[in-house]
Amino acid sequence: MIEKIKNIPLLSELSPDEVKPLISDNQLYLKNYSKGVTVYNQKDNCKTFDIVISGGLVAYSLSENGSAMTVFEFFKGQMLGANLLFGDTNVYPFTIYCMSDAQILHVTKKAVSVFLQNHGFTMQFIRILSLNSQKLNHRITMVTQRKLRENLLDYLRQQAILQDSNVIMLPINKKQLADYFGVQRPSLFRELKALKDEGLIDISNRTIRINHIQISI
Repeated sequence: MIEKIKNIPLLSELSPDEVKPLISDNQLYLKNYSKGVTVYNQKDNCKTFDIVISGGLVAYSLSENGSAMTVFEFFKGQMLGANLLFGDTNVYPFTIYCMSDAQILHVTKKAVSVFLQNHGFTMQFIRILSLNSQKLNHRITMVTQRKLRENLLDYLRQQAILQDSNVIMLPINKKQLADYFGVQRPSLFRELKALKDEGLIDISNRTIRINHIQISI
């Protein structure tokens, strides 16, 4: 477990003497989760700061009409709960479940309080809080102020940059993509068809060729 902790940038500056007593006291512990398992339900109390060691998780919100919207995804090395752990209302606003088998390092509030005495940890922890806030602001803007077409084109641009190609493979299926945008699948399919009819993209299952979308940053 010590070796895994050393490989986590946030915890890499902590000495074994700082970490071992907290492991012994079960203030840091690893837990395995199976694909499809719910890790946190909406309104569960946030009691630990979590780091994804392997696998992937998704946070989603259900609307009144029963449709789901993917809010965040978490993969190896990413963290959750940092912005909730010390809050007055420290409950999860979303349900979080495993997209695949996953292993998570749980760090209790007591352990985080000890680690915050380490300057290197504190600066990185503050950076995580800032990044989480930026991601949340981006998602709020996406949902409340932008049309589906804008969000979809922006997503395709990002994937083209990440995959370094104008022919991209969607990393998720279309149902998950619709959830990501908070829309029903027919709405997503109509927009994809419109983009294809306009010659902006060609699409075959999860493979999309981007024809006339500016992808440079």
